[in-house]
Amino acid sequence: MSKYNVMKVGGYKAVVKYDPEIEMFRGEFVGLNGGADFYADNTRKLKIEAMKSLQTFLEACQKRGISPTKQFSGRFNVRISPSLHERLAITAESKGISINRLVEDVLDERVRA
Repeated sequence: MSKYNVMKVGGYKAVVKYDPEIEMFRGEFVGLNGGADFYADNTRKLKIEAMKSLQTFLEACQKRGISPTKQFSGRFNVRISPSLHERLAITAESKGISINRLVEDVLDERVRA
């Protein structure tokens, strides 16, 4: 698991959180065409449960003839304050790039950190 609580199982990524109410770890695969989650009270068991959950999900996708992974369009809408929009426009213009390019660069830098 990384500092963002992401574990890789079978080539797929899952976000893991600890739930103190049930005193268990909960993992949920991300980027899939449906839900696939798993629970365990320690990390060794969590990996085993993750593989079981993923296998069940992949088998269901195969039976239904669908791709297990989501296809992302590369587009999303974000609502920001007018003052931030203005600062973005000024910064992008001063760098000779579009606002989209500036936002993409900043987001890419942030998620790689």
